[in-house]
Amino acid sequence: MIMQAARYLRYFFFLSINWNIRIALHIIIREIRGEKKYGIQTTGADELASMEKKGIDISHATIYMPASYDLLEVLFTQLEPLKIKHFLDIGCGKGRALCVAAGHQVPQVTGIDFSKELCQQAIINLEKISKNFPALQYKIINNDAFYFDIPDDVDCIFLFNPFDEIIMKGVLENINKSLKRSPRLLHIVYLNPLYKDLFTGKGFKEIFYTNKMHYLEASILQKNAR
Repeated sequence: MIMQAARYLRYFFFLSINWNIRIALHIIIREIRGEKKYGIQTTGADELASMEKKGIDISHATIYMPASYDLLEVLFTQLEPLKIKHFLDIGCGKGRALCVAAGHQVPQVTGIDFSKELCQQAIINLEKISKNFPALQYKIINNDAFYFDIPDDVDCIFLFNPFDEIIMKGVLENINKSLKRSPRLLHIVYLNPLYKDLFTGKGFKEIFYTNKMHYLEASILQKNAR
């Protein structure tokens, strides 16, 4: 309990310093509620320096920071009528979005992250959530997103600005290769969508957009390749 409180406090100060106290309060309250609701531990922001010391190339990566629970709930409410069957989180971190997807009845989830430590924590969290959803199929892959072949049955991809434009272009190319192999309806849930124009330039259309407090921004993009 003390360690958990300390983790919330550290994250609150991180948010206050990098954004402002109003944003920090908004997020931390929902962190406490969300972690309790799903029974997982994903709160916190991990600096990239520790990964660099382990020889991991971080030149194209961004800091690990989980998506706000309230923003995730809004997005999955939008996705529910679409009956998503296989949800892929590229840059999954500790697996928060995967666990929320499971909580919204998505039957299969896959996460990929270049950090072995974050992948291990994601597996722990998915093991916890699967106790409530025993039919859940999940997989965590420790790999570089640039070289990852998108499974041809994935119908929803989640991105929380996990890397820079160079890697994003490579990921988008992999997405389009998958759509060419297996034409289908595909959705992209994109938080902090800095490179949204890359997707719209390749035929994706925005079907939902939200921006809370000027910082909690997300878009749902859709492409029907059938």
